Amino acid sequence: MAPSGPGSVRRRCRRVLYWIPVVFISLLLGWSYYAYAVQLCIVSMENIGEQVVCLMAYHLLFAMFVWSYWKTIFTLPMNPSKEFHLSYAEKDLLEREPRGEAHQEVLRRAAKDLPIYTRTMSGAIRYCDRCQLIKPDRCHHCSICDKCILKMDHHCPWVNNCVGFSNYKFFLLFLAYSLLYCLFIAATDLQYFIKFWTNGLPDTQAKFHIMFLFFAAAMFSVSLSSLFGYHCWLVSKNKSTLEAFRSPVFRHGTDKNGFSLGFSKNMRQVFGDEKKYWLLPIFSSLGDGCSFPTCLVNQDPEQPSTPAGLNSTAKNSENHQFPAKPLRESQSHLLTDSQSWTESSTNPGKGKAGMSNPALTMENET
Repeated sequence: MAPSGPGSVRRRCRRVLYWIPVVFISLLLGWSYYAYAVQLCIVSMENIGEQVVCLMAYHLLFAMFVWSYWKTIFTLPMNPSKEFHLSYAEKDLLEREPRGEAHQEVLRRAAKDLPIYTRTMSGAIRYCDRCQLIKPDRCHHCSICDKCILKMDHHCPWVNNCVGFSNYKFFLLFLAYSLLYCLFIAATDLQYFIKFWTNGLPDTQAKFHIMFLFFAAAMFSVSLSSLFGYHCWLVSKNKSTLEAFRSPVFRHGTDKNGFSLGFSKNMRQVFGDEKKYWLLPIFSSLGDGCSFPTCLVNQDPEQPSTPAGLNSTAKNSENHQFPAKPLRESQSHLLTDSQSWTESSTNPGKGKAGMSNPALTMENET
């Protein structure tokens, strides 16, 4: 076996260093468990009823916090499917063509049947030289993971993982439960924190755990509340962190609300249709991560023209949960609506009109 080179050693060292924030959070969580459950509840609380209630509520929040954190860390990010990878012939042709219009023509032919509506700032096909694939909408290359990640939001050092389509729901729940965890600790620890400063606690090591526990919980509550609020806003607008900083570019131009379908549909896209799973770190997001319904406010010039009566039909059909199916209708149940498809099957003419333009023009919901 060949000896490992300097580059391999550096990569291994970086992988170890990337776990330091996760280890820090895990140690902090372990200490907080000891400080709250043992030193505060068992040692300092004198009322048995208060002990039982606090311990039960604490362990529920602790379990949900750890569960969602674990799922965020160890859920592998999803990568583009094989149909977005270039064939050997297309790769060979791409390498022989110089950068420019000829290069783009090869990519346009390869992307002809793919459900891709976004472009680069210059209007070119989004292509990853590193992964040698055509990027699906909302997909970006992570330099740390060295992979293209579906619906990439950001790479989070606190979970040592990319936050994207496969684990964004878990990340939101992690923020929510960690915030509730800190707020609960701060609220129930407050009276004992006050006693610490008024010399109302016995002079034991528990008093110092109580003091630092309150400071840590209050400090993390402030930072987590702002971060969780920001991501709630992103979900309500159907944006990722990357899209909030740089609006997606469609064929017709930049549209910061291009993927927004309205608050209710945006929520369901992340959390799913089954409300009983919303608060559990169980994957329930809609779609396949490779294609997304759009809410374009301008007609796409590269798509077939829409019949004149379709716009009024789309505006009046308020009972339809999502716009018409995209090209990848068989792989994306994001757009599935039994009621609307039943209507389409009973009215073939209307169904054909709705499918004539995959990027259906809709009213932009704000």
